[in-house]
Amino acid sequence: MNRYETVFILTPVLSDDQAAETVDKFKKFLKGKGASIKHEENWGLRKLAYPIQKKSTGFYYLMEFEAAGDVIGVLETEFRRDERVIRFLTTVMDKFHLEYSESRRNKLKEKKAAAKEA
Repeated sequence: MNRYETVFILTPVLSDDQAAETVDKFKKFLKGKGASIKHEENWGLRKLAYPIQKKSTGFYYLMEFEAAGDVIGVLETEFRRDERVIRFLTTVMDKFHLEYSESRRNKLKEKKAAAKEA
């Protein structure tokens, strides 16, 4: 099993509940295919670098998961079929990517802990 990271952008016309429902759909899909989700982050509504489908913003979401290689093609087909997804990118995480991801998460935890203390 390889470790993968996928970032997908949902259309901004969705409500928060609809966006959460869409994310849950993909999480259930991955779990149904035998993948285990290691980490996930909701980056929220952000401005796009360039307009996509005449939209200038979108809901960003990141998921890290372990899965067999054949799951990725099926997952990307599901992304293409869902009209709520306007862009996606899935990458294989190598050891350097894993180290960077872990250090970034640790820094975020430290910032949250410091903010709670203040």
